[in-house]
Amino acid sequence: MTHEAAGVPTTRNDEDRQDDVPQDSDDVHAVQHNEAEPDAPEPAGPEDAEPRPEARLARAVQVAEQALIEFEIAVETFRVEVENFSRLHHQKLGPMYARLDELDALIAEARAAKTGDPEDERKAREARAVVMPMPGVDELFHDWMDTDGLSPEAAAMLTEQPVRPPKRVRPSEEARRLYRELARKAHPDLAQDEVERQRRDEFIARVNAAYGRGDVELLKELVAEWEAGPVQPPDPLSESEELYARLEWLSRRKELLTVLAKELEDGAIGSMLRMAPDDPDQLLEDIAEQLLGEVSRREAELAEMTR
Repeated sequence: MTHEAAGVPTTRNDEDRQDDVPQDSDDVHAVQHNEAEPDAPEPAGPEDAEPRPEARLARAVQVAEQALIEFEIAVETFRVEVENFSRLHHQKLGPMYARLDELDALIAEARAAKTGDPEDERKAREARAVVMPMPGVDELFHDWMDTDGLSPEAAAMLTEQPVRPPKRVRPSEEARRLYRELARKAHPDLAQDEVERQRRDEFIARVNAAYGRGDVELLKELVAEWEAGPVQPPDPLSESEELYARLEWLSRRKELLTVLAKELEDGAIGSMLRMAPDDPDQLLEDIAEQLLGEVSRREAELAEMTR
C-alpha cells in the first residue's frame, strides 16, 4: 500500500480500495468508528505549553546581559578615547601651559620687585608655587640613587654582588604569644583531611607573614578569624532566586558604569572631545594656536616690566 500526500486525491480503482479494507471485524469496526467521528484535536505538545515564569525571567536576564555588554563596550571605548586624547593633549599643549605658568610667576615677581607691596609679594610666591619644580634625584629614583650616586643596594645589584639583607624586625612578646597560640591551634598537622590541611596551610602562611612583620594587630585579627571558624557556604538558591540576584547585579553594574560615563563626559578632556567628536586633532591645533598667542602676550608684558 502506497502513501499519498495529504490533500492529494487518490487514483486507485475500486478493487484496490476493496483490497485495502481490513477483513478482521474489529478492524472494520475501528475504521467505521474513525470515519464516523471527526478528527479529535491532538494533545498539546511541550512547545504549546505556557512558558514557566523562570523561563521568562531567564530571558529577561539574557536581554539585560547583552544590553550591559554593549553599554560596557561603549563606555570602555569612550574611556580609551579620553585617555588617548589626554596623552596627546599633554604632549602637545603641556609645554605651553608650563611656559604660561612660568611667565605668570616671572611677571608677578617683577611686579613685586618694583612695588615692594606685601600683597604683590604674596601673589608672586603663590604664582611661583604653581610652577611645577623639577623633581630631585631622590624623587626620581627613590632609594636607589641619591645625590652621591647609586645607593649601596642598587650598586650591589648592578654588579651582581650580595645585597645587604633588609632590616630585621624583632617581634614583641605579645606577637610571640599570639603566634604560638595560632600555631598550636591551626597547625596543618592537625588536619583530618586534605581540604582541611589546605585551609590550614593557607592560614598559617598568613600568620607567618604577619609574625615576620611583627604586626600584632593583624595577629589579633587572625586569632578572631580562626575562632570564628571556616566560612560556611550559603544555602543554595532556587532557580528564581539566582535569576533575580543576577538581575540585581546587572542593575548595580549598569549604575556604576553610568557614573563612570558621567565622570568621563564631565571631565575636562571628555568635554573637549564632545566639542569636536569628528576632528579632535583640529581642536588641539586651535587650542595650541590660542596658547601661543597667550605666551606671546605674556612675554611682551614681561619684557615691558623688566626694561
